[in-house]
Amino acid sequence: MTNASSNSKPRRDLHAEITQRLITAIESHPGDPQMPWRRSGRPLWMPENALTKNAYNGINVLNLWVSAELRGFSSPIFATYKQWHELGAQVRKGAKSELVVFYKEFEIETEDDSDNGKRRVARASHVFNADDVEGYDIPGRPEPLGPIARIEAADRFMAHTGIPVIHGGERAFYRPATDTITMPDEGLFTGTDTMTRDEAYYAVLLHEATHATGHTSRCDRDFTARFKKDAYAAEELVAEIGSAFLCAELGITQDIRADHAQYIANWLQLLKDDPKAIFTAAAKASEAVAWLKKQQPS
Repeated sequence: MTNASSNSKPRRDLHAEITQRLITAIESHPGDPQMPWRRSGRPLWMPENALTKNAYNGINVLNLWVSAELRGFSSPIFATYKQWHELGAQVRKGAKSELVVFYKEFEIETEDDSDNGKRRVARASHVFNADDVEGYDIPGRPEPLGPIARIEAADRFMAHTGIPVIHGGERAFYRPATDTITMPDEGLFTGTDTMTRDEAYYAVLLHEATHATGHTSRCDRDFTARFKKDAYAAEELVAEIGSAFLCAELGITQDIRADHAQYIANWLQLLKDDPKAIFTAAAKASEAVAWLKKQQPS
């Protein structure tokens, strides 16, 4: 008598299939990644204060330029928490401030006729970029394209994860300090050559959701020991592979998109000395997806 189990087909490993297809796509040199949403793309600009309209000067210019480059700000506009409040805007919870220095002048009594008694003392102030503020329209920002087409399965999936999602600005990121995902306004999404606007939006959202699983309360993922200076690159690999897995499982995209391969290839270059990096990242991405799926109702 034939054992029934011997006739059963082996269980399909969707994640392994997707990983292999990603590797094949990467080996075919997919090209450079494309930005799936529209940003202002301003050149190097002089930072200015939102309330006073005055330009910052001195060392403050360099400091704000560096912060804009590192944090991807799309606007040259900054102000203190109090100044944003005066403008009727609100700094987002958990937003990081930037340090600026200004000089306050005062006078002292002196018996030296050549000394006018004027002195200056440095004072520190903390300012927030307009990208981290709600209730303020940034001048020059492109007109939004309107809402994307909703994918109900993906919306339900994200709702059940319990991870808060904030919309605003022109950046997509996961902030561990507040355990929140920030997404660009959906009207800025343009899609790419291979993804529609709605596919691009959800691919980015699921990328950030995968990042969120690295939190200590979830998968507690840390690549510092394994990859050292390339730990950030390894985490980006996990997030994008996780996004590819979820896009396939939720029916957002029908096949592996060039966009996923382009993004992964970009970060894989930093890990070129470790041929097993993509398999490590794929395994961690599977763990991340498993955690997210575990939050779904049975």
